[in-house]
Amino acid sequence: MTASTVNPSNAAELKTLNEQLAHVAYADGFQPTAKDASLFTSLKSNVAASTYPHVARWYTHIASFTEAERKQWAGAAAASTSAAPAADDDFDLFGSDEEDDEEKQRLTEERLKAYAEKKSKKPGPIAKSNIIYDVKPWDDTINTDDIEKAVRGIEMDGLVWGAAKKVPVAFGIIKLQICCVVEDEKVSSDALEEAITGFEDLVQSVDVVAFNKV
Repeated sequence: MTASTVNPSNAAELKTLNEQLAHVAYADGFQPTAKDASLFTSLKSNVAASTYPHVARWYTHIASFTEAERKQWAGAAAASTSAAPAADDDFDLFGSDEEDDEEKQRLTEERLKAYAEKKSKKPGPIAKSNIIYDVKPWDDTINTDDIEKAVRGIEMDGLVWGAAKKVPVAFGIIKLQICCVVEDEKVSSDALEEAITGFEDLVQSVDVVAFNKV
């Protein structure tokens, strides 16, 4: 799918997007891009989870990012907008044309100082990571759907589960590959692995396939 927008009333477009998001966490794979920001804007509101579960999961996840973070994905255009002090705080850094040069300089320095102080108090972006796990069952008698249900039942503040798929291993054994996005300060990979391996009747082992900063 190459389009960066989706008509929320077009069932065909939503179906195509839903099928794509069944295998990846984001529109272009496992990293958020400008396409995710554009798609999010075009959808405007969540869709029916019963009809498009993967789109609904993706929309909820993208909505967990701040507008500023989504703008960063869009590239230089958003960066140049956020870099302009006048657009953010509506400052006239150079005063009116009627003031003399000395007064202009004083006002400019005061306003630049006030702007810098205000910007320094704003919280920085939340550090997040995208993790993909391989979850292996004990044998071929274990249903991978049961493993996925158990894993998705793990709830932590700062954790969002993403797409999952079944991957054949050998001798009829099928492992679960599942991705998630975590807030680094709230959720550690070690804590997640410990929680998953806690399902001792289902899970033999857990391996990290990919670990990327978002």
